[in-house]
Amino acid sequence: MKRAVLMAVVLLFMFALGAQAADLKIGYVDLNKALNESDAGKKAVKTLEEIFKTKQAVIDEKQKEIRKLDEELAKQTSILNPDALKGKREDFERLKRDFQRMIKDSEEEVEKKRADFMDRIIKELSETIRKTGEEEGYAVILEKNEAGLIYSSEKLDLTDKIVKKYNEASKAEKKSDK
Repeated sequence: MKRAVLMAVVLLFMFALGAQAADLKIGYVDLNKALNESDAGKKAVKTLEEIFKTKQAVIDEKQKEIRKLDEELAKQTSILNPDALKGKREDFERLKRDFQRMIKDSEEEVEKKRADFMDRIIKELSETIRKTGEEEGYAVILEKNEAGLIYSSEKLDLTDKIVKKYNEASKAEKKSDK
């Protein structure tokens, strides 16, 4: 739906300009590529990897604890009386449920952080794209994937230029914050 509307707007815009359409400046940006190649995107990936490794270490430790308890329970099955065995099994099941909840919570936390990073970076990239469009006289700058571009000349690809400007603006902003 977005693609159809966007393409209709571009075509309408071009027809409205008529003869001026030949001088119409159009470009596109691959936001996925810009996100992955920008300094902020690379930093976000590194941060997410560190968070994941930390969470995974805790999960691995808990998993070892559960395995050990399971082995102990298997060895003690014939020794323990039925009530004690029932209590140990309930404790084991509770520990397994807590473990599953911990995994789910960890996954949700990492996903939330990833979404937060992406939203912030895409918002900043969009502002850089808007400024570039205004400064350089672009009539339209499309997003490569959302616009449904099947073919476009590489000359219209502004992704590298946007990443460079975004990185420069981010560095300048960090210097001014100090």
